Amino acid sequence: MIYDTIIRKAGKAMKGYEMLEDNDKILIGLSGGKDSLALVEVLANRQKIYKPKIEVIACHIYIKNIGYQSDIEYLKNFCQDHDIKFILSEISIQEDTKKNRNQCFLCSWFRRKQLFKIAEENGCNKIALGHHKDDAIETLLMNQIYQGTFSTMPPKLVMKNYNVTIIRPLILLREQEIIELSNEHNYKKQVKNCPYEKESKRDEIKVLIKTLEKMNPNVTSSIYNSMTNIQSEYLPNKIEETK
Repeated sequence: MIYDTIIRKAGKAMKGYEMLEDNDKILIGLSGGKDSLALVEVLANRQKIYKPKIEVIACHIYIKNIGYQSDIEYLKNFCQDHDIKFILSEISIQEDTKKNRNQCFLCSWFRRKQLFKIAEENGCNKIALGHHKDDAIETLLMNQIYQGTFSTMPPKLVMKNYNVTIIRPLILLREQEIIELSNEHNYKKQVKNCPYEKESKRDEIKVLIKTLEKMNPNVTSSIYNSMTNIQSEYLPNKIEETK
C-alpha cells in the first residue's frame, strides 16, 4: 500500500533532518489540497508514537477576497477523524501598494503571516508545511532561472524573528506518490480552484524537468542531492534519496 511508503519516507525525513523534539506542538498549514491532507495523515500517525511526544493541530486559512475555497466541513471532519484539532482562520489580502508583486506572492505571504500568528496564539513552536521533493526541485530551478539565486525549500528552517521552526515532513516524497495516496484514500478536491493558477511559471518548470528526465531518468534525485547548501540556519547531513 502506498500509505506505508508515505509513512516510511516521511519518518525517514523527520528523523534524518531532526524535525521533531519532545513536547513539540506543531501547527499544520492545511490548504485543503492533497499534499496538506497527506501531511495530516502523516503527523496524525506520528502523534501516536510515544517518543518524541508531539501534539498536532491544523489550521485552514480562508482568504475571502480571492475566490477559491475548500470544503470547510470536509476539512474539519478529516482532522477530527485523525484526532487533530481544526482551526479556521478567515483573512483578506490587502491591496499591493508596491504594484510589482503578483497575486500568488501576496496570497502566500499573507497566509504565511497568518500561520505565524495562529502558531503563536496556540503555543506552537513548529509549523508543518506539505511541500514534497518535486516542490523543492521546481522552486530551486525557478529561482536559478528567474531570480539568479541557488535557493529552495529547506526541510527544516528556524525562523528566529517569529520564534518558530518550519518543517516539511513530506520532503522526500515524489508528487506522484501523494497522488496515489489521494486516490487510494479518496481525498475530496477543492470546491473552486485558485483563479491565478495559470499565472504560475511552475507548469513550465514541470515540462523542463520531464525533458531533463529523458536525458537522465534519475535527474530529480541528482538535483535534490546537489542541494547541500540550502539556505537553512540548521541542516544536518543530507539524506540521499535515489528512488
